[in-house]
Amino acid sequence: MLVGYSSSSSEEEDAGAGSEAERKKSLPQKKQDEEDDDDYGYEDDFPATKKPRTEVSRSRLPVPGCLLAMFPDDEEPQTADDSLHGGRIRSFKHERGNWATYVYLPYQPEEDFTELLGELLQTAGTLGVVLTAQEEFHLSLSQTVVLKHHWIQLFTQSLRAGLGRCRRFQCLAGKLKVYCNAERTRTFLGMEVWTGHAPLLELVRLVDQTMTEFRLETFYEDPSFHVSLAWCVGDSSVQMKECLQQLQSLVDEHEDGPFQLKLECSELRCRTGNKTFRFPLQST
Repeated sequence: MLVGYSSSSSEEEDAGAGSEAERKKSLPQKKQDEEDDDDYGYEDDFPATKKPRTEVSRSRLPVPGCLLAMFPDDEEPQTADDSLHGGRIRSFKHERGNWATYVYLPYQPEEDFTELLGELLQTAGTLGVVLTAQEEFHLSLSQTVVLKHHWIQLFTQSLRAGLGRCRRFQCLAGKLKVYCNAERTRTFLGMEVWTGHAPLLELVRLVDQTMTEFRLETFYEDPSFHVSLAWCVGDSSVQMKECLQQLQSLVDEHEDGPFQLKLECSELRCRTGNKTFRFPLQST
């Protein structure tokens, strides 16, 4: 049985190598050197068998600013893969131009808090509840709503105007509580606030005014202000409540006495998509 065969480029070059060498012997040395350079493509970095093309300089006309504004680069990136978010499931379907938005008070964890959180996660794990620590800690002052991209500037301007006269204050938290979202897709271990309710309710009232202005959902009627510490996928409320007493004992029997989470309420923030807006409160 015959198998088709085609010679490689290196074999073809070897076949003609003898005649080429004979021809170069008759050339002056300078001409031989020039042709050798061309064979290896050293001259202008172009292959020996091709001549360099003449490049024509082309300058692009600038795109008008009005067109660039129609297609902003900072649209919220689309991520549909739940595995990239620890198995978390979106509360609403992502659509281009719709940005998940919420208002909150940030909490900067202290060393004592970090140590306590580690103990809580470890103890919960031994009791059969595997929790994941929050990436950042905050106290929510709104529900997560869907905001159109072209509303962001007006929305944040409305918030800033409403919050302009609010003063700084402090909140304390120390009681653990279990929370589950409305879709029952995640369960949270939170630390409930027990001081500072009056100024918190005033902030919610002002945020709700902006929400109502844009026909968005307002906050809960009787809110339980808290800082979420950790979470797990699904509705694990029953399992988590069963070990809540043991977890609370870690808080109450902390090294220097009962642990109190101190929340310095000096700045509100609004997270919308990949943007964060800051609203400083007035000093007392």
